[in-house]
Amino acid sequence: MIAPVDAAARPPLPAADLDLVLAGTRELWSEARGRSFFITGGTGFFGRWLLESFAHANETLGLGARAVVLTRDPAAFARTAPHLAARAGVEFVRGDVRDFAFPAGTFPYLIHAATAASARLNDEAPLEMFDTIVAGTRRVLEFAAQAGAEKFLLTSSGAVYGRQPSDLSHVAEDFSGAPDPLLPASAYGEGKRAAEHLGVLHAQAHGFELKIARGFAFVGPHLPLDSHFAIGNFLRDALAGGPIQVGGDGTPHRSYLYAADLAVWLWTILFRGAPGRAYNVGSGEDHTIAEVAATVGAVCGGLEVRIAREADPGRPAARYVPEVGRAARELGLRETVPLAEAVRRTARWHTG
Repeated sequence: MIAPVDAAARPPLPAADLDLVLAGTRELWSEARGRSFFITGGTGFFGRWLLESFAHANETLGLGARAVVLTRDPAAFARTAPHLAARAGVEFVRGDVRDFAFPAGTFPYLIHAATAASARLNDEAPLEMFDTIVAGTRRVLEFAAQAGAEKFLLTSSGAVYGRQPSDLSHVAEDFSGAPDPLLPASAYGEGKRAAEHLGVLHAQAHGFELKIARGFAFVGPHLPLDSHFAIGNFLRDALAGGPIQVGGDGTPHRSYLYAADLAVWLWTILFRGAPGRAYNVGSGEDHTIAEVAATVGAVCGGLEVRIAREADPGRPAARYVPEVGRAARELGLRETVPLAEAVRRTARWHTG
């Protein structure tokens, strides 16, 4: 068994990963010198990586910038990330994304990364899921207009495309598919579509640059191990000593971008993405879920993988894999950490 570290207070991100993010974004930060960021969702998976990489860049480059982070419970965040809560240039304000009081001051950069990416909430309370996404996005956009925003990064999702056709290996930003609006389970995807449209309307009305990052699947420190993320569940099983359990038949195709690469992509899209443009964010290298489980098992000591049921040879495999050529062509973005190394780094962080 691999013993995980205490979950009450999570350790800092690895120095090598923070250096990787800085190396990939160093030339972008000069415009932010002495300026302010407002970030929602700063205590989630995306947000932890954005905040810690911001603090690293801020200190290393002497930017004198600050990040104001909206959170429902600043004290709880301070308990889980004391090393970050006390960092110079990082401040926290209490509030719910749907109705928070606007902090005073000018914020040239806004990052809206607050979403309850919970399959359980989407299944059990789809109206709450939809309302949180749409009302929260509207509130942040209203604040952007008041705060003198210049660049606004909206973290969206590949869920806006709906079900990916089985004969389409990779889904591109111009794919015209969409979630089925008659299904309650479409609340998350439809909410993200509405959020993108709200962003476009507010950007046009108030003159700031809207950049949209459509996230797919990721792996890295801070990814929940007890949620609906398959690779997180596999890592949980591995940390417990195995076996690694695959709940289905193992045939769906997924791709996983390491979180340090994710941070590079998000910062680059914020600073350099084209206004009114959406970029897929993820890895273009797809694997079946069975292959992902096998990779986790091999990296974590040769653990057994158990697949719950046999595949139906007559049923096409499900896919959720992005085409990332736009990010590569327009912004020079690429994946630098392959899957096995990403799993190794994530497991090492969890075990201290």
